[in-house]
Formats: sequence, C-alpha cells, structure tokens
Amino acid sequence: MAKQSNLGGTFTFPNTAMTVKRMGYGAMQLAGRDGNKMVWGPPADVPSAIAVLRQAIASGIDHIDTSDFYGPHITNQLIKRALHPYPDNLVIVTKVGARRGADGSWPHARSRQEIIEDVHDNLRNLGVDVLDAVNLRLGGLSGPEDAPFEEPLTALAELKQQGLIRHIGLSTVSPQQLAEAQAITEIVCIQNFYNLAQRTDDAFIDALAAQGIAYVPYFPLGGFSPLQSSRLNDVAASLNATPMQVALAWLLHRSPNVLLIPGTSSVQHLRENLVAATLDLPEEALAALDSIGGATT
Repeated sequence: MAKQSNLGGTFTFPNTAMTVKRMGYGAMQLAGRDGNKMVWGPPADVPSAIAVLRQAIASGIDHIDTSDFYGPHITNQLIKRALHPYPDNLVIVTKVGARRGADGSWPHARSRQEIIEDVHDNLRNLGVDVLDAVNLRLGGLSGPEDAPFEEPLTALAELKQQGLIRHIGLSTVSPQQLAEAQAITEIVCIQNFYNLAQRTDDAFIDALAAQGIAYVPYFPLGGFSPLQSSRLNDVAASLNATPMQVALAWLLHRSPNVLLIPGTSSVQHLRENLVAATLDLPEEALAALDSIGGATT
C-alpha cells in the first residue's frame, strides 16, 4: 500500500542546524564512462544530467551527496551549473580522501596537503564559501581498512575551525575508527557500504542511532552489481512495485537514522526511486526481506 510521500520524513544531524529529508540524491552517476574508467569524464548527455539535478530539487530533495573525485570534478561542476545559487535549505555533502589516477583508479589521498587541496577544489567547483559537510574516506570501495588517519582528520578539523567546513563525517569506517575519530572532532554522519543483501553494519547502524549519528549507505541498490534476489522480486510483485523501490523502502524502514542517496542520470529513474518513500511494507514483506540477509539467490 502506498502513502503520500514526504520523502521518508526528516533527520537532523547531531548538534547541527542541518535537517534534511531522508530521501536524498547521490551525484556519482552523473559522471560519464571512458572505456573501463567508471565515473570518469562528462556524461554523454549534459542537458539530461542537469535536468536530473533540477528535478531532484523540484521533487523536494534537499540533500545531495557528491565528491570532487567523481569525474574528476565533473559532478560538482554540474551541480553548480544546474543549481547555483543554491536553495537555502539544500545540504551538499562531499567527500575527500581519494584522487583519480589517469587509469581511472581511486588511490588514497590522505596527506595534510592533499586534504587541504581537495577541500579547496570542492569549494571552487561547487561555487561556495563553506562546505556543509565533508566525509573523510578511509577505506576502499568495499569496506574499512586499518590505517592511520589522524593526519587527514586533524586537517579537516582545522579547516572546520577556519570556517571552510561546517561539519565532518567519515566514509568506509569501522566502529573502532569512529571512536578514535571522535577523540579528534565531532562526527555527524557515517557513509558505508550497506544494502538489503550487504548487512555487515547492522550492529553499527543501531549504535549510531543511539548516538543520533546519521548512517548513509552507499550502493543502496548494489552499486556496480545491482541487487538480484528472487525473494526481493516476489515481494516487489506482491506490492506492485519494482525490486529497487522495495529495496529502498526497506532501508528507510531499517532505522530512522538511515539517509538514502540513490543515484541516477535519468529523470524517470529518479521518479521511480522517490516512489520508495511512499511504500508501506507489511509484516510479511518485512519478514521475507529480512530473511535475505547476505544471500542473493
């Protein structure tokens, strides 16, 4: 059964004035592809990319996730071109801690100087004087890595003191790394790999909810390998919805501190994603979805 959409309700980041609707938009897919280089170069259809961004705002979305290493630089430049001057209520969260190699790779970029340069790149390409929130990426695409991070996080904290950043988050981190980071600066959000089939962070989400910290799952629909599950398909059919809409609705149901940033370069796909916020999942549907766990059969 569907309900009137409020984009999943709202969430207020801890100790901030930032309140956003729980259904947001991830800008990564706005960048193009050059051979085997994913998220590289401009999109094939720039006007369509701009239309998606404008439709997101027109639909009520007030939280956009991006990074200057998407493209590189492309998604931030598109966001500026499409939306600047920005609506007063728009929260743009960006990410540092990586660069793009000429071969399309994603090497770490965590020295103090790299962090400073990356923050200024984001400021320039987004066309703002201060960044709402910056996530420091510590791990790789699939999860956390055990490596020192005091230097890059301290650099971000200093940039926050200088007024160039309002708030700081972390990406691809473990609970232990969060605890270590909180000894350096306040952390308002965590962005990790999580979806209906990838649930390593179940306990972490609950612990973050207890602290009032936002959890923002990247690859909420599986990422470069979309979710495949017969049980998901069956639930979707019973609700007259698509499997991806149900997967997003399940994430909104999972915990009130979960914020969604599904990405797309299609206006139609954007509209389909937003329908997820209108889906009511009955108990039998939730039981079937919860049983998927790590399985993708």
